[in-house]
Amino acid sequence: MKKILSLLFLALLTLPLLSQDEEEDYPVMYTFETGMLADNQTVMTPYKGMIEFQIQHRFGLVTNGHQSLYGIYSPSNIRLGLNYGVTDRLMLGAGATKDLNFWDLSGKYAILQQTESGAMPVSLTYYGNIGVEARADNNFGPPEEFKFYHKYSYFNQLIVARKFSETISLQLAPTFIWFNAVETGYNNANFGLHAGGKWTFVPTHSLIFEYDYLFTPPDTDPDGDGTDNFERTLPQIVVGWEKGTATHAFQLFFANYKAIIGQRNFVYNKNDFWEGEFLVGMNVTVRF
Repeated sequence: MKKILSLLFLALLTLPLLSQDEEEDYPVMYTFETGMLADNQTVMTPYKGMIEFQIQHRFGLVTNGHQSLYGIYSPSNIRLGLNYGVTDRLMLGAGATKDLNFWDLSGKYAILQQTESGAMPVSLTYYGNIGVEARADNNFGPPEEFKFYHKYSYFNQLIVARKFSETISLQLAPTFIWFNAVETGYNNANFGLHAGGKWTFVPTHSLIFEYDYLFTPPDTDPDGDGTDNFERTLPQIVVGWEKGTATHAFQLFFANYKAIIGQRNFVYNKNDFWEGEFLVGMNVTVRF
């Protein structure tokens, strides 16, 4: 009986220690610096009550030459966005983009979070947006057939990421895009895949990359006359540098797509990165 009581006593003493170990299996921090890698989202969401203000800027193509200072003086595209942390896992956001007079509402939810113990080896986050092009109605087909919902498009990603070490994080994101109205030859439903990552080479400084591929490109010969009427949709590529602080994140990079909004980049990009058809882009995220 004394042995049994002694064992029970020891069990009671060790139980709080075991519970403490379980409680300390915290989510991995800073898989990525912010909720945005370059043009694609990451698995990160702002903390509850946090506001993120985003400025995304894309200059013109460097192939415009020295007269435009290699795209710096060319017509640019810009998006201004605000994100709010409803909870530590749920984000709601809104933004406005210059090109196409594009407005968007977005949401992001962290379904799974990688843990320090490795019990959960990856993070899984859903991101989606609803966009509306506030251009003139005649851009969306014959006036007699126009409906306001033709202006809407939808973007969805399921982002899987893992922080392999203090220096390397990678992510993949199956992507689904829907346009209510498209030009002849393009698809309403589109499927793609995003890959991205960062390598932190010194504290707060990282190299970042993105690669986006569309599995459902438009038909380049929609009228069947044997001639290609459309240029091919090409993969989107980003290579750049990121600097992070407690309240800011700054990204400077080369990219071959300009639309900023994911559904436009995936489906409509015609620039060939390897042929020098790229531009300078930069993002600034301010957290408060």
